[in-house]
Amino acid sequence: MVYRLGVVLASPALGAVGQGGVPAAPGVPAAPGVPGADGVPGAAGGAAPETGRRWLGTWVSMPQLTEPGNMPPPPYTQENLVLPDSTLRQTVRVSVGGRQLRLRFSNAFGGTALPLTKVSVALPAGGRAGVSAVRPGTSKPVTFGGRSSVVIPAGAQAVSDPLSFDLAPRSNLTVTVYLADGQASANITSHPGSRTTSHLLTGDHVAATDLPGATPTDHWYFLSGVEVWTGSGGGAAVMLGDSLTDGRGSTTNMNDRWPDQLLDRLHAGPGTAGVAILNQAAGGNRVLNDGLGPNALARLDRDVLAQTGVEWLLVFEGVNDIGTAEATQAAQDRVADDLIAAYDQILVRTRAQGIRVYGATLTPFGGNAMYDDPQGYREAARQKVNDWIRTSRRFDEVIDFDRAARDPANPRRLLPAYDTGDRLHLNPAGYEALAGAVPARLFHRKPLPPGFGYN
Repeated sequence: MVYRLGVVLASPALGAVGQGGVPAAPGVPAAPGVPGADGVPGAAGGAAPETGRRWLGTWVSMPQLTEPGNMPPPPYTQENLVLPDSTLRQTVRVSVGGRQLRLRFSNAFGGTALPLTKVSVALPAGGRAGVSAVRPGTSKPVTFGGRSSVVIPAGAQAVSDPLSFDLAPRSNLTVTVYLADGQASANITSHPGSRTTSHLLTGDHVAATDLPGATPTDHWYFLSGVEVWTGSGGGAAVMLGDSLTDGRGSTTNMNDRWPDQLLDRLHAGPGTAGVAILNQAAGGNRVLNDGLGPNALARLDRDVLAQTGVEWLLVFEGVNDIGTAEATQAAQDRVADDLIAAYDQILVRTRAQGIRVYGATLTPFGGNAMYDDPQGYREAARQKVNDWIRTSRRFDEVIDFDRAARDPANPRRLLPAYDTGDRLHLNPAGYEALAGAVPARLFHRKPLPPGFGYN
């Protein structure tokens, strides 16, 4: 047996070799990403691959343990059983398009195995987010290793087979799942801050055009990613953040978070039309300690380094670390120093994979009832962190969100026109200002400088 660049080459004893050097099981289609006779991943045959094509993430949501208040509403949550005999229909807005797609489902926080009985994709009625109906004639079944169902072990994920499906850039996609048995646990995986309406209905309605009488819920469950098979001109940019990136204060079903608005601006220019935006943020998330979801240092491998086609990372996180640390001089000095050290760790680990890293300054929270303190210790910590981001020259580029969002007459506070009213989160106009502060040139693909990745 010969090993070369991490790939196990075939030997007569092993037979055909699938993706990652794993032998293909008899009767199982070629692994996703292995081109077939027509150059399409997973197709039958064995012709040479299409030059310069690859899988690229086009949408993600950060998996996290579902809090009791974010579980599916009754009767879909029962004692140690969730979504039995239930159809779940969700819509997501992709960034780049393609003619082949595959889905990722996560059971990262499930207490038991997650059995998905049937899955389909379709285009939503009217192309809109959050609707329960799909466009007639667009629904297609999704398979896993050639089978219509899959059981995802606790802590694992599943990637579907490639599926021929025309997906336009910046369009909405409907994913429908039926769980015959449900998940036999009170712990399930979701992304509560979807800002998008999903729909639940008892029974198997995967192929249904509409779901009359369905129960709406503004959360995503189980679905963690969509990938497309695309040309070499595209690349993915991950946005690592908290509720300010997850979109608290944005409009439900309107996709007007700042990463969405940045995507629209990038795709308006020919040099960045192939850029995918992967929003890996969650409300309440922190860099140093677990909050809502694992801390940023703990989830970096899963949410950034393991994503397909990532070329850029933008880090905009730390407000929750400062705001939840004790409002004393010593505690705030410590959290500022620890945040700076954490950013440096993110830089070292990410650059080792050839990814450029951009740092965004932390936006103001003056006047917020929970985070602001009369002595200004937390504001001083924010300023210390922002000074390091601006002047350390550790990041490949600095995006000054603080400057974009603050009130020039009172720099400790958000500009009133951007404030949702809690003095912390931004409205869609504020998110437009953040998106506008990100230079499009940062996402033009260019060769990495000599020695890049050595710190």
